[in-house]
Formats: sequence, C-alpha cells, structure tokens
Amino acid sequence: MRTDLLIHVITGQQELEETIARFEASPFVTVDTEFIRETTFWPELCLIQIAAPDGLSALVDPLAPGIDLAPFFRLMANEAVTKVFHAARQDIEIVVHLGNLVPHPIFDTQIAAMVCGFGDSVSYDQLVQKLTGEHIDKTSRFTDWRYRPLSDKQLTYALADVTHLVKVYETLKAELEREGRSHWLNEEMKVLADRETY
Repeated sequence: MRTDLLIHVITGQQELEETIARFEASPFVTVDTEFIRETTFWPELCLIQIAAPDGLSALVDPLAPGIDLAPFFRLMANEAVTKVFHAARQDIEIVVHLGNLVPHPIFDTQIAAMVCGFGDSVSYDQLVQKLTGEHIDKTSRFTDWRYRPLSDKQLTYALADVTHLVKVYETLKAELEREGRSHWLNEEMKVLADRETY
C-alpha cells in the first residue's frame, strides 16, 4: 500500500472483504467502473468505485496482484442493496462478463433523469451540476486506467463519479415518488436486468 496517496485504493483481499461487508449494510450503493476497451473485445476492468449514503466510499484496484473480486460480485448480487449506476449498461456488462451475474436490484440515474424531464441521455456531470450545484473536473476523463500508479487527480475524478451520485440518486428517487412516476422506470430496468441484453 502506498502511504503518500491522499486517496486510498484497496489492493488487498482482507481489506476488500471488510469494506464490502460494510457496504452490504447499506440500503443502496453507488457504483462506477473505469475500463479500457479499445484494444480488446471485452472491456478490461481497471478500477471500481463504490459509495454509500453514510459517507463510506472506496476505490478497488482489480489489477492488484492476487486480488479476488468475489466480495464485490457478492455485493452486486445482494438483493437487499440497490445498486445505483449512471448510464448502467457498460458497467453491468463488465459485471456479467467477469462475475457471471446481473446486478439486482438496480437503478439507472440517467434513465430516471429522463423520466424526471432532464432530457435524453443527460450526462453525469450535467446532472450533478443541476441537482447539487457541484462542478466535476473532467480533465481526467481520457485516462489510461491501466497505468499504475494513478495520480491523486485521477483518483479524485474517479471517486467523484460515485460520491456525487448518492445525492443525485436520492433527489431523483424522491422526485419520482412525489410525481408518482416510479413505475415508469420498471420497464427500462427490466431491460437492464435481463441477461439477454448483454
């Protein structure tokens, strides 16, 4: 483990187990992945980001020597924890390919935002700005996530993809319930939760 990093990355099995166990106590977790797919048929998973409403967040290095992602896949399969993504399809594709499962239950904030009137395919940074007033620095968007070590700037960018998503999810969920539109998402979520989609 590097001690000079401001943002800690999980590279060991015991810490991964312990951290995932804490996430499993949450009603929902926000999830994102960083990957490279330009030169491979299947995307190469390079980083996993997770956050919870109690302030817990984690970065997991799937490229760390000897790390087994079974605890992460167990969380993805946990029916008691809603998995929140923004534009979920590619992230779910990775879980299906590597973990042989479709995360469930899931909530896609991009689809929810469309139902709430934010337009088709609203970007994550636009949604964060509109709902939280925060601005996301996107200069690390085109990082080669295979490279190690990742800089603090890159890790900060990656973590922001899930930490702001907590508030985005809570706001959209409340809006859907207030407007009586929660059921409008069901059909779209069924498509995302269908293994045949991938």
